Amino acid sequence: MAATSSTTLVHALASRRGSLESARGVRIASLVFITALTAAAAQVSVPLPFTQVPLTLQPMVVLLGGLALGSRLGSTSQVLYLAAGIAGLPVFAASPLLPPGPLRLLGPTGGYLMAYPLAAFVTGYLAERGFDRRYVTSVVAMVAGLIVIYAAGVLWLGLFARTPEGAPPGVSAAFFLGVSPFVVPDLIKLAIAAGLVPAVWRLVGRAP
Repeated sequence: MAATSSTTLVHALASRRGSLESARGVRIASLVFITALTAAAAQVSVPLPFTQVPLTLQPMVVLLGGLALGSRLGSTSQVLYLAAGIAGLPVFAASPLLPPGPLRLLGPTGGYLMAYPLAAFVTGYLAERGFDRRYVTSVVAMVAGLIVIYAAGVLWLGLFARTPEGAPPGVSAAFFLGVSPFVVPDLIKLAIAAGLVPAVWRLVGRAP
């Protein structure tokens, strides 16, 4: 495992292009792709009867994006995603209960959403230190980002979120509503997704 900064997968692929313009195009296209994939993953949403937080594929995409893009591009992809939602585009998970558009950030899932850029940054930071080259360390990097999402989600849901029931439920109740039901499904998704970037590294070869 590298202790200092190393090349991420997208930067390695971009460096193989013949010109600076082509390399920049690869990075921009990859960033936009992860933004669009995050929006698409939000549409795969399973509402749960005991919580207002739905089960989605978004955390997996956010963390996988950070692993492949690195800290700066990974976090930027999620800032663009949130900006699209704030602008009113239908990129958030469809829900009859959660508020639409920019109000979604004030609702029960707002903390999770607002944590996406930071979670992608943390995962990308670890990828830049070689965590993306092997399966086990890729899992570690993605779990670190997932912890960021959970922590922000629980704090927001427990202390600040606007909920139909009135006052936020408190951090302890928020943990059981916003983390406990999702730990096993999220870890299964991460265990599957974490193998993708190391597998591509094996195909393209390790960049210096």
